[in-house]
Amino acid sequence: MPHPQLHKRNFVLFPLCDIAPQLKHPRFNKDLEELKQETPDTEIPEKHSRWLKNPQQEFALNTNNYIAIEGNIGAGKTTLASMIAEDFNAKLILERFKDNPFLPKFYEDKSRYAFPLEMSFLADRYQQLLDDIGQYDLFKDFMIADYDSQKSLIFAKVTLSEEEYSLYQKLHRIMYREIARPDLYIYLYQNTDRLLDNIKKRGRSYEQDISEDYLVEINQGYLNMIKNKRGSNVKVIDISELDFVKNRKDYIQLLNEISAIS
Repeated sequence: MPHPQLHKRNFVLFPLCDIAPQLKHPRFNKDLEELKQETPDTEIPEKHSRWLKNPQQEFALNTNNYIAIEGNIGAGKTTLASMIAEDFNAKLILERFKDNPFLPKFYEDKSRYAFPLEMSFLADRYQQLLDDIGQYDLFKDFMIADYDSQKSLIFAKVTLSEEEYSLYQKLHRIMYREIARPDLYIYLYQNTDRLLDNIKKRGRSYEQDISEDYLVEINQGYLNMIKNKRGSNVKVIDISELDFVKNRKDYIQLLNEISAIS
């Protein structure tokens, strides 16, 4: 049995009319479209809620072939890239840091393991981007990665000696000459306190002694690099006051900012 006040409630009539406008009310012997026209309710409900709908219908991120989401340690780049890949049918490229045997050792003894760490990342990132960008996936609309090839230079600049970095830079230039650049580069800025809090929460044992000064240096390295990037396809987004994982509205806000430069 329909609700006795159905004919007086637009928030019921409008969605029902979208589904079956010719359906007749058994009591009034009028179809739903007629009832909607005659209702005394003056409140017009929104046809949909952008917070609930599939964001793929709202934001045309697939105008880009390749998007890179970058950020400091603990900024949320992997989480955001994964969310976008799922919502927008994108091929996801995630950095394989867990496979690097030098990473835990680096945080124990930076001076000893900085060069082998950065060299191993240089080679692995190159191989991964070469393979993944070069293999077109017919079933995906675009590619999104949680890092860019320039990341290697930013971290190496902070961790290596001047002589080591000079050699590293030359190798990077040779290796990455043929690697495609992202059509859209997004840098997620988080304040240092939030970064440290996120690092603590995710609980990787070898990251727990990362210092505030180290994060500040990495952030400055990114910002310096971004200043030298040309074109309008680079965007720094401050997410220090956002929680796009728990708050759908914050996620939509992020998508708005990203799509504005797509």
